[in-house]
Amino acid sequence: MNKKISIIFGTRPEAIKLCPVVLALKANPAFECKVCVTGQHREMLQQVLDVFGVVPDKDLALMRPNQTLGGLTSRAIAAIDEYLAEEMPDAVMVQGDTTTVLAGALASFYHHIPVAHVEAGLRTWNLESPWPEEANRVLTTRIARWHFCPTESNRANLLKEGVPEKGIYVTGNTVIDALLMAKEMVRKKPPVLEGLPSSLMATEERMVLITGHRRENFGEGFENICTAIRNLAERFPETHFVYPVHLNPNVREPVGRILGHHRGKNVHLIEPQSYLPFVALMNRAYLILTDSGGVQEEAPSLGKPVLVMRDTTERPEAVTAGTVKIIGTAQDSIEEETALLLNDQDEYKKMAAAVNPYGDGMAVERIVKIMEESL
Repeated sequence: MNKKISIIFGTRPEAIKLCPVVLALKANPAFECKVCVTGQHREMLQQVLDVFGVVPDKDLALMRPNQTLGGLTSRAIAAIDEYLAEEMPDAVMVQGDTTTVLAGALASFYHHIPVAHVEAGLRTWNLESPWPEEANRVLTTRIARWHFCPTESNRANLLKEGVPEKGIYVTGNTVIDALLMAKEMVRKKPPVLEGLPSSLMATEERMVLITGHRRENFGEGFENICTAIRNLAERFPETHFVYPVHLNPNVREPVGRILGHHRGKNVHLIEPQSYLPFVALMNRAYLILTDSGGVQEEAPSLGKPVLVMRDTTERPEAVTAGTVKIIGTAQDSIEEETALLLNDQDEYKKMAAAVNPYGDGMAVERIVKIMEESL
């Protein structure tokens, strides 16, 4: 009899990292795989689903304007609880550290349904950073039966917390599986990038790709980030600075106010990109400035140095490997570290040539095999 697995996710990063797992489970006759989405990132989520050809079996459509974390969490638990009561899968799979992950794990626990946690064991050991993600993943760990860790250090984190060793598996990160699939799609059919000069993707001019959306950077952090980008664009007029601006008003306001007047020759403020165009941008970039977790994992596989505009990271392996550098959100630090890589070829090459510690593109195969043998 086939084992029924419900995969629950709601944001774009979750979809990127879980869609390859969905496809593999659906192709395996040992499983009946169902997909439930919360819609936590509505438009961006749908774009990823379309790329991978994944159609949800259930869409909970939980998002509300100006919602609080408490409101979203309570609605998510209630809606997932109702879904699980109808579906009653043999296992639930969640990924990462979002509100959807915590709600999915907790609702599953209430139904005595075992939980598989993909990308387990990431820690900063600071509940305030990233907030609320650190708490979400710590709490999910206490509930999960299967802990699929990207790296050995993630495994060590869980052992340090007393998680039983028999439930911990080092698989690599599924984001690399997804990236390799997407890179091939981009190679076969280069996407159109709205808002950029048509020649930019084909030239040899240097391009700095910027992303930013973290709650802990709202306010002063984004003021500093935007001011630094403005100054760098003036200092390096031959370098292009491309910023897909997140939809959150806390991001858009300072970006528009500080960088809006500098649009033109080398500052490009564009709309958030769907997955394939963003992979194309990462592949084209000379270096990347980000506060994102996923980019820290993906860009090193493309040979791109990553400067992380945060004070902590739950992904220290890339820092140790030399592909990622934590630079904080102080304006001077952002300018100095970016300028160093733009001016110093030796420093640049050291980061660009480092090996990605997050996997070999076989994480999905390992996860499916473990579930087949243990469920």
